[in-house]
Amino acid sequence: MQPIWQNDLLRLEIEPSDIPWFKLFTQHPYKEMSDVPAALRFEIFERLDVIERLLRDYFRPDKINLASFGNYVPHVHWHIMARFKNDSHFPEPMWGEKQREARLSLPPFAPFVEQLTEAMEVL
Repeated sequence: MQPIWQNDLLRLEIEPSDIPWFKLFTQHPYKEMSDVPAALRFEIFERLDVIERLLRDYFRPDKINLASFGNYVPHVHWHIMARFKNDSHFPEPMWGEKQREARLSLPPFAPFVEQLTEAMEVL
């Protein structure tokens, strides 16, 4: 997947989905969060906070999901998802059983991505 933003330590990707869903990866393939240097852990949480706040302000979701998995990809990364009561899987996780066809009426995605990448640059 092509990153929408990156620096020497982190990269941000879009996960194709019917909901706004991003993944923040470390550039170095750390296996566990406890392997990540403290300063980088702090930066990760700062950036997760910015992404979450922007998603909340722009899309007005019912819930934000933050998840750090790595069972299939043993590389530290975070999933940041804007969830809606009428999305295809709510209240189940996006990896769970589909509950319905999504009936979302969301604002345009491209302006949000532009706003997000600009915010990532100024951190």
